[in-house]
Amino acid sequence: MDPRPFCRIVFCSIALMTACTRQSPMPVVVMETEAGTIQVELYPDAAPVTVANFLMYVDKGAYDNGSFYRNVRLEDQPNPIKIEVIQGGLDGVLNVDTLPAIPHESTDKTGILHKDGVISMARYGPGTATSEFFICLGDQPALDAGGKRNPDGYGFAAFGEVTEGMDVVRKIHQGKVSGDFQLLDTPVRILKMYRKP
Repeated sequence: MDPRPFCRIVFCSIALMTACTRQSPMPVVVMETEAGTIQVELYPDAAPVTVANFLMYVDKGAYDNGSFYRNVRLEDQPNPIKIEVIQGGLDGVLNVDTLPAIPHESTDKTGILHKDGVISMARYGPGTATSEFFICLGDQPALDAGGKRNPDGYGFAAFGEVTEGMDVVRKIHQGKVSGDFQLLDTPVRILKMYRKP
């Protein structure tokens, strides 16, 4: 019996399985800021709703001239559950319509935990996130599902991570803040935000 047809079938099956399991590259967003450039890789397979929402803001140029305006450090916060993040988005930007709030994709569903460099959505109650986001400095398990930073216990919706520019994130994190909400005295402007070609 000629084994060649069987071998061809096996080879074609392996090639097809490899092609089906090979994932396309994850989208990368470039944030050009006054402090330097940050690149963020997004995870649509794990957090499709959150990623799609963020990319809609990016693609329409809504974050251009936005800013990083909040800087949460251990020593500056009244909350007994301490975290370290920088927060940015459209706060203070005029004439930009926010999109409808999105359903909450919690970390126990996505598997994306709030580790150093992870980007996540700011919110009030679950399902209220729109345009505002934050980046973690160090691991922040209090922000995951079941964490105690938010009393409702649902955590925040992480959806990607910084792949380049954590030095810029740390530089922004050193900015001086005022008040209980830890607002930066001088917000760091986002000059442009776009998908990396």
